Amino acid sequence: MTALAAGLLSAAQVNADSVDLTMYYPVAVGGALTDVVDNLVAEFESEYPDINVEAIYAGNYDDTRVRAMSAMEAGETPQLSVMFSIDLYELIEQNAIVAFDDLVETDEEREWLDGFYPGLMENGQLDGKTYGIPFQRSTIVLFWNKDAFEAAGLDPETPPENWEQMAEMAATVREASNGEQWGVMVPSTGYPYWMFQAFAFQNGHRLMSEDGTEVYFDDPAAVEALEYWVSLATEHDAMPDGTIEWGTLRQNFLEESTAMMWHTTGNLTAVRSEANFDFGVAMLPMKTQRGSPTGGGNFYIFEDTTEEEQRAAMTFIRWMTAPERAAAWSIETGYMGVSPAAYETDALQSYVEEFPPAAVARDQLEHATAELSTYQGGRIRRALDNAVQAALTGQMTPQEALSQAQQEADSVLRRYAR
Repeated sequence: MTALAAGLLSAAQVNADSVDLTMYYPVAVGGALTDVVDNLVAEFESEYPDINVEAIYAGNYDDTRVRAMSAMEAGETPQLSVMFSIDLYELIEQNAIVAFDDLVETDEEREWLDGFYPGLMENGQLDGKTYGIPFQRSTIVLFWNKDAFEAAGLDPETPPENWEQMAEMAATVREASNGEQWGVMVPSTGYPYWMFQAFAFQNGHRLMSEDGTEVYFDDPAAVEALEYWVSLATEHDAMPDGTIEWGTLRQNFLEESTAMMWHTTGNLTAVRSEANFDFGVAMLPMKTQRGSPTGGGNFYIFEDTTEEEQRAAMTFIRWMTAPERAAAWSIETGYMGVSPAAYETDALQSYVEEFPPAAVARDQLEHATAELSTYQGGRIRRALDNAVQAALTGQMTPQEALSQAQQEADSVLRRYAR
C-alpha cells in the first residue's frame, strides 16, 4: 500500500469514528453574536477533531423552539439546542430531552453540574433533576444616560432606587428637554410578560407556583405593578403611550430618545461599543423589594439521540460553559458568566475592574427570581402579554386585563393541578 493510500485510509477511519452534532441556537439581542458562536465552535472542533458541530442560527427563542420541535417530529432531531430556559415544561411534556443527572458519569462531571449559580438553575430543574444548563443568561437591568441626567439637573451618578424616584427622574428629564427626550422606556413587545414579572416581583409578588401548574396574575400586588407601569405614560408623561418595541429600544437609547431603558444585560457590550455618551447600568428600582426575573437560554440534549451523540454533546456543553469560555462569552456579549468560577478568571476579574457595569446582572442574582415558566407556557405567556399590552394601550384597565389573563390561564392549567 502506498503512503498516500495509507494516509487516505487513515483519514477515512478518523472520519468514520467522528460524531456529528447539530445544534440550533437563538439570538434575542442585536449584534454579531452568530460570529461569536461560530468562532467558539471552530475553536472547539480544533480541540476535539472527532466531534463536528453544525451550529444553526434559528431566529429568536420562539423560532428556535418551533424549529427544534418540528425537526423532532420530522424524525430529524438535533442532538442539542440552546432554547429558552422556560421551555422546560413543554420539552418534558413532549419527552424531548434527557436529564443531565442521567448522563454524568464521573465526579468531575458531577462537580461541573453543581458549579452553576443556583439562581440560574431554577428554570432548568424539575423534581430534583437538571434538564437545562445555563448558557446565554441574563437579568433585566436599568441603563441610564448620565449626560441626559446632568442636563436635567439630576446627579449623573445616581440612578433611581425605587419606583417613585424613577417616575420623578423620568418626568424631570422629559420636562428639562422640552419634550424632546423621554425619561424612561420599558419594552412591551417581544417579552412583555418578562418586564411585567419584574414589576410584580419588585412589589413582593411571585407570578407562578414552583411546579408550573398555577399562576397568580390578578393578585392585588400584580395589579398595582401594572398600574404603575401604565402610570409612567398616563400620569407622569415620562414614557410614550402605547407599546414600545423590544427590537428597536436599544437603538432608541443609543440615539438618546430616552434617558433610561429597561433591557437585558445581553445588550451591554453592544451599548458600550456604540454609545457616544456616558452611561451607567444599575439594578432595577424597587417597590417593596429589589428584583428581576432571570432570563435567557439553556443548553438541552435531546432524547432521540444515540448514547455516543449524548456523550459528545455533553463534552461540547461542558467546554462551552467552562469558566474561561463563560468569561469570554460574557465579555463579548454582556450576558452573565454562568458560574462563580467564571468571575474568578483573570479575564473577567480584569474586565469587571475596568468596566464595573459588567457585574451588575450578576450582583442582581441575589435579588432574582425564576422566569415565568409553566406547563403550556406559550399559551400562558401569550395571555399575559396580551393583558399587559391591552393595559398599556388603554383598551382595558390593569385589573380587567389581568383578570382576563387569569381566567385564560386557569382554564389551560386546570388539567395539570397536582
